[in-house]
Amino acid sequence: MQKRALLLHNIRSAHNVGSIFRTADGAGITEIILSGYTPTPIDRFGRPQKEIAKTALGAEVSIPWSYVKTPLPTVRQKKKDGMHVLGVEQDERSLDYRLFKSDAPILFLLGNEVRGLSKSLREACDTLIEIPMLGKKESLNVSVAAGIILFATLSS
Repeated sequence: MQKRALLLHNIRSAHNVGSIFRTADGAGITEIILSGYTPTPIDRFGRPQKEIAKTALGAEVSIPWSYVKTPLPTVRQKKKDGMHVLGVEQDERSLDYRLFKSDAPILFLLGNEVRGLSKSLREACDTLIEIPMLGKKESLNVSVAAGIILFATLSS
């Protein structure tokens, strides 16, 4: 299986982070990078974050993870390492996620629950994809979107 990493930037909810860890484990993600104010599985005092552990159900232990304050240097390094940087965001450049195909290793980028990915992170992406919304709501919960995107790209 190809290398598949996930970068979560400025996700505010520990429950969303835990849910994404659990989904990422099921989808074969090999590494998770947390950045900005995204909560980490271990707090600054070395204690497990209960809210993450409750929803991750052990995935926070089984998937290697790291924390970086600012994501752009990591994104640039992953690109140099040959990873395709795939941002999940509504943008004029975004493709319907069902059209994305790649044989390259992928770094998925997911952003804040309300603001999404910053302009600088969107610009750093090789491709932006989005989930078409058919109802009145403009977007899905970030953990739900992660599940759709990660599993949809398993075969790409």
